Order: sequence, then structure tokens, then C-alpha cells
Amino acid sequence: MPEPTFLSRAAVTVLCIVALAPAFATAETSNRPNILFILADDLAWSDLGCYGHPWHDTPHLDRLASDGVRFTQAYSPAPICSASRASILTGKTPARLHFEFVTKNEPGQQKIDLPTLLSAPPLTLNLPLAERTIAECLNDEGYQTAFFGKWHVSSHHQRYLGWSPTHGPKQQGFEVAEEDYGAHPYNWKRSPVEPITEVGTFAPDSMVDRVGDFLRKQHDRPYFAMASSFYVHTPVRTPCRWLREKYDARVPSNSKRRKNRIEYAAFLETFDHHVGQILESLDASGQADQTIVVFYSDNGGHPEYTANAPLRGSKWNLYEGGIRVPMMVRWPDKIAGKTVNDQPVIGYDLLPTMIDWAGGDPPECDGESIATAMHGQAKTTSNERSLIWHFPYYHPETGFAKAPDSIGVDDFTTSRTRPQSAIRRGRYKLLQFAEDDRVELYDLDTDIGEQNDLSSEQPDLAAKLRQELQETLTRQNARFATAN
Repeated sequence: MPEPTFLSRAAVTVLCIVALAPAFATAETSNRPNILFILADDLAWSDLGCYGHPWHDTPHLDRLASDGVRFTQAYSPAPICSASRASILTGKTPARLHFEFVTKNEPGQQKIDLPTLLSAPPLTLNLPLAERTIAECLNDEGYQTAFFGKWHVSSHHQRYLGWSPTHGPKQQGFEVAEEDYGAHPYNWKRSPVEPITEVGTFAPDSMVDRVGDFLRKQHDRPYFAMASSFYVHTPVRTPCRWLREKYDARVPSNSKRRKNRIEYAAFLETFDHHVGQILESLDASGQADQTIVVFYSDNGGHPEYTANAPLRGSKWNLYEGGIRVPMMVRWPDKIAGKTVNDQPVIGYDLLPTMIDWAGGDPPECDGESIATAMHGQAKTTSNERSLIWHFPYYHPETGFAKAPDSIGVDDFTTSRTRPQSAIRRGRYKLLQFAEDDRVELYDLDTDIGEQNDLSSEQPDLAAKLRQELQETLTRQNARFATAN
């Protein structure tokens, strides 16, 4: 038999390397944790039992908080869905992304039913494909990536919230992407849900089933799975009559918008049940101990359905009720149970944190990793850095003329929100309102409800924070509302 030539030896070597590449990749990633990211929609900071709500039953989310760390000062990057989600996915502020409002069907200008002093920037419809997402970064680290549920960072395709064929999850790095409304009322016209009277019974949810199927599968590499729920976004309706009866007996008779709050409580408990189903699937997979679970909400609660107290404001504005959100993280044997973390963190911290967990280096972004802080070790610089928000739009677009001007605590109404920006540094938070260039300053350590404006008592601090806010927005090439 002839001796192999140099070329044939080289060919054999290359073939061996190619054949062994998956094994090498598996070896390199086998000790890295899976990441399961459950994202709620419009869930208020004070909605859950573990955050002190007096009558909402949320046992699965309460147990998740008990098993890991619960953040008391977690923030969304924006007070509205699309802007917040774009920021979470990229680790960049909505101001830098020029994605500050909710996506629409068509481009153009915001249309308000009342003449306004300022004109908002043109609407942004799609998260640019050039932006690198969590999924793309984790793909580079050898992770399998999967997305289920609500996308909402691209223009609606064929129907409300329909995924764009050019700017959907698969175009932004997710290898597995399954579009499904599940049992949410968005889907009731296409798939009616029958009334349910048996106590403890819920409607099946196909989106939750898809998440569970993925988790229970065998995986040859670590995964990042994003379960992006439609709950508890409007329309708030439940087929569970037994839940409605339960909360009818529990919600105080003198509560504002009592019928809405009964329906919302039932809706929220349904969502908690879905989270429980997802966690059960994770347990059944045998991978729970190797999986980090992150739970988070995209913005504050809807003012016509839930109380954001003790926080002022709600979804759509930059008072605490619009941007402070629940957040919990569980990592068995790595993060101690029943941990409470008071460090201010924000949604654009999630990308660098997750890449840190995966052992990689995050791309340049506005967030910083908070992975170390979760382990009870030395805090990051988050306590000393500034968090910013920028919302150069008006709300509501339809109904602005009739909406009240004041924004209070538990006023249970959609008030007028005007173009505004905000900055938090340490215990102090400053809001700047674009129409009249007015500022408000609050000490959140002593005034979580933002009732005592300190801007006239501490003008030097207000001026310093205002300057930092403007310099940061200018550095990020932010867009501003302009005079009509």
C-alpha cells in the first residue's frame, strides 16, 4: 500500500478537525448556563404578591422571587413597549436607537387630536438590522437562540403585531422563532375561548406550550430562550368565571374602576399560571439547575386597570409608575434565595449581563453587566452612574383633547403625557419637560411617590443634573420634539 502523500495527510487532518469541531464547541460551552428570559407586558412594579400587592395571587412568580434575587429598583428603558424592547434587545438607550415610541403600520408623523406646541420626531417602525441583539451576541458564544411570542420592534405585518418578514426575530439572530398569540384575547376572534367555571382550570395556551416543548427538548449546546408574553397587555379579559368571582369577593367595594381591577386580577393570575407552566417544563427537562431564569416587565402598568401606588404615574410617562418594574433572577447554587437587591438597574443592562454569564465580551452599548452584583459580591458602578430616559412624544394620540393634564398616584385615568426626558443619579431623579423647559427634582429615597419637587430648594443640583442629561442626550445624538 503506498505511503500517504503530504497532501493526503493534510486532507485527513482537516477532516479530523472538521469532524471534531462540534465536540470542541460542545466542550467549550457545556459548562455555560442556559438563559430563560420571561418578559411580561405592561406589568406594574406593585402588581405581584412578592412586591406587596394586597390581593393579587401570584404564587409562581412569588416563588421565583423567593428562589433568587428580587430587584426593588429595576427600571424599563422606556415607558412604552416598542422603545423598551428595542433597548433591551440591543443594550442601547431608545435615545441612541432613535426608537422612542411604539411602532406603527406606516411611517410619518405622530397624529394628535389637539394642536400641540411641539412636533414629535418622525415615527420609527423597525429596529435596524445593523443593530446587534442579545441573540446575535449569544450565537457568537455558541448558544442556540429561540424566541416565542410578542416581537413588536418592527412594523405590523398583515395584522396587529404580525411579525415582519424582513425585520422579525429570525432576521435579528434567533435561530428558532415561533409566532403565536396563545390564549390572549388578541387571538379570540380567530380562536374563541369558551367560558371556564371549574375552579383551578385555565384555558390552554399554545404559545406557552411552544416554550415548554423547546425547554424539554435535548440540547447539544446551551440555549437562550426568550418567552415574550402578551400578558397583561389590554384587552384585559378572562374566560375564567371562577377567577372573576374570586376577585369580586376580594377587591374592596370602594375601589376605583372596580370592574376593571377584578378583570385585571384574574388576567394577572392567568399569566402567573403560564409562568408556572414554563417553569414546570424547565424542571421536567432536568436542566433547571443549569438555567438562569430572568423575569422582567417592559414598562409600568396601564392606569385604567392597575394601581401603580406608591409610585406616581403609569405607562406612557417618566414618573416612577411608568418605568419602575418588577425584576427577578434565579440561578440555583449561584444566587442565594430570598435575596433583595436595592441597586438601580435598567433594561439595557440585560444584554451585557447575559453576555457576561455566557463568558463573552459584550459589544459597545449603554448598559453594564450586573452579573457580579447578583452574587452578593461588590456592587458595580451602577449605584454611582446615571440612568436616562427620553420620550419626545405625546400621548394619548386619540383622546389627548379630553385627557386630564395632571398625573397623580392611583388616579386610574390616562393623563396627558408631553415630550419629556429624565435622569436618575443616586437617590435623585430629575425630569425635564420640553414644552416649557421646566424641571422637577425628587429625592427617591424619601419621596418614592414624587410628590415634593425640590428643584427650587436645590437649584444647583437641579442645574447639574439637567446639564448632564442634556449632554448625554446630545452625545447619543438624540432626537428632540421641535416647535410647530
